Amino acid sequence: MTYCCGILVRDGLVMIADTRTNAGLDNVSTFRKLHIFSKPGDRIMAIASAGNLAISQSVLSTLTEGLEDPNTGEIETLMNAPTMFQAAQRIGRAIRAVHATEGPALKSEDVSFDVSFLFGGQIKGARMRLFMVYTAGNFIECTTDTPYLQIGEHKYGKPVLDRAMHYDVELYEALKTGLISMDSTMRSNLGVGLPIDVLVVRTDACEADLNHRIEAGEPYFHDLRSRWSAALRAAHQNIPRPPYKNEKEPKT
Repeated sequence: MTYCCGILVRDGLVMIADTRTNAGLDNVSTFRKLHIFSKPGDRIMAIASAGNLAISQSVLSTLTEGLEDPNTGEIETLMNAPTMFQAAQRIGRAIRAVHATEGPALKSEDVSFDVSFLFGGQIKGARMRLFMVYTAGNFIECTTDTPYLQIGEHKYGKPVLDRAMHYDVELYEALKTGLISMDSTMRSNLGVGLPIDVLVVRTDACEADLNHRIEAGEPYFHDLRSRWSAALRAAHQNIPRPPYKNEKEPKT
């Protein structure tokens, strides 16, 4: 299981991904799911993956090696995509290419072709963008109305984003909220866990402001988890008890 979150605010982009993978309770491993493609000053792009690890790795390798344009013969990669939209299209093409190669064999073994990606970043001269790419290779784009996207085990971390996140949140406040969202998911699903990879990119910088891995026992994340739990308990205690009572039946 996986949880990845991308947040796009006025000040920039935050992407967060856990690293836990499992093929059963006795086969748990750590794999990086947040991958960065960058040329400082020109572009920075990040891909977070969820789903079948073998499929996601094949898609990423296909993107790294490039896809041949059938019309021009040009090898297309993320690093030579002229726009973020066309880069997202290339991710979709890579997914479909891997499906064409591996899909029949997976189907014969009754294994579903399951993969999804968050793709965010900026190319110099254009705006910062964030997409969610589905298994079929189609995608949606994050908007200012709902400035975040999630993949994987997203339901536990969604309520705090719904309540706290909006487009004008300061960039590192967005990171804090994203980490609380990750903590909420880890509390409720053992399939999501540390280490956590974090990327923060400021608008128009075209390079990482923060590229960091949160390991087990890191003081800040441990303190954040403790403070959030304490704040929830305090809020619960401060809410008055429900005043509801059974209504008495009128006497006849």
